[in-house]
Amino acid sequence: MLELPYGKGSLFLDEEKEHAAVLASGIGQLKNAEDGRVLVRAAMASPYGGVRLSALARKASACVIVISDHTRPVPSKDILPEMLRELREGNPRIDVTLLVATGCHRLSQAAELREKLGDEIFEREKICVHDAQDAAGNVAIGTLPSGAPLIIDRRAVETDLLIAEGFIEPHFFAGFSGGRKSVLPGLCSRETVYGNHCGEFIASPYARTGILENNPIHRDMCAAAEMAKLRYIVNVVIDEEQKTAAAFAGDPFLAHEAGCAFLRSHCEVPAAPADIVVTTNGGAPLDQNVYQCVKCMTAAEASANEGGVIIVAAECADGLGGDGFYKSLRDCESPEALYREYCETPQEKTIADQWQSQILARILMRHEVIFVTRPELREAITEMKMTYAGSVEEAVAAAREKKGANASMTVIPNGVSVIVR
Repeated sequence: MLELPYGKGSLFLDEEKEHAAVLASGIGQLKNAEDGRVLVRAAMASPYGGVRLSALARKASACVIVISDHTRPVPSKDILPEMLRELREGNPRIDVTLLVATGCHRLSQAAELREKLGDEIFEREKICVHDAQDAAGNVAIGTLPSGAPLIIDRRAVETDLLIAEGFIEPHFFAGFSGGRKSVLPGLCSRETVYGNHCGEFIASPYARTGILENNPIHRDMCAAAEMAKLRYIVNVVIDEEQKTAAAFAGDPFLAHEAGCAFLRSHCEVPAAPADIVVTTNGGAPLDQNVYQCVKCMTAAEASANEGGVIIVAAECADGLGGDGFYKSLRDCESPEALYREYCETPQEKTIADQWQSQILARILMRHEVIFVTRPELREAITEMKMTYAGSVEEAVAAAREKKGANASMTVIPNGVSVIVR
């Protein structure tokens, strides 16, 4: 039996009975005996680009460390103590601010930050939270290659030294997370984030999981990091238990590139084209709503034959994940019409969550999506032009009725942990 993560538990599929191919990430094999802080310290001792953080600190009176918000499983308790230690070894009097990169998410709450950082850092350090809607707190510093304005948190602009923590995972339109994403979208205004996530860029064939070269979203993100003068990062790769498995430190672009190459070697899998593709969003908290589950659908999309059926199993304990996202699919004439509308929307007219709706519409243009989730979401799933199923068995039966009893099947147990090629 094949285990499919679902909420805090699992569903099961007999892949032998279904004669299914299985695409699984090698991340599960990343088990390091060493403590995460040891891995971080070793990476910082041999930084990409050759410049130690302590050397950068000696030339600065103030430093901003960009940290991830409450939505990201970054093991900050491994990373930040080592960054703070080396900063103060280089300059004991340096003024340090931890700036929470919320992007366009809601602001992180004190309890969430205490849980993330630990009591010692939460109590001792100066912590500020970026607000994308605070016009006075953000400042324009230039224009990105796409033509969008770069408007970022004033505190990042006015500091002497800007550095960041983060983690690297496959990302369904930026290629990979981490690195330059600490600045854009992390510290940017809504106007800048929306410009970066515009319909034209989302429609690019290079705006896909694991692709950086020629990716217009990545290009603007890199430009933003350069313009903001991001000088140093510590990024980690985490295992399936969200523990530090590898660490990369130093120059923001060289260290991120090395981390992406490492991750790719463990999670890139060749497509197994099939008429039916079954996947999940990795269980809780990643499958908390339908919005988040568009991510795993892109992995299934990459391994589905034209006209194939995609089956998604996700608990969606928090529901749909946004009224605008839901209504865009509910109210559109068709996925084709919605996709066309967003592709033709000017960059400066991009609206909240447009990108997620656009990607789901792209998938629905080519594939029926059968969504296995809680019965109270049946009506909404149907209104969003997907098909509801109460169990994996029911979904598979419906897919085989559509594609034939002998239709080929591929299973991707965790669709957000793989790069399908």
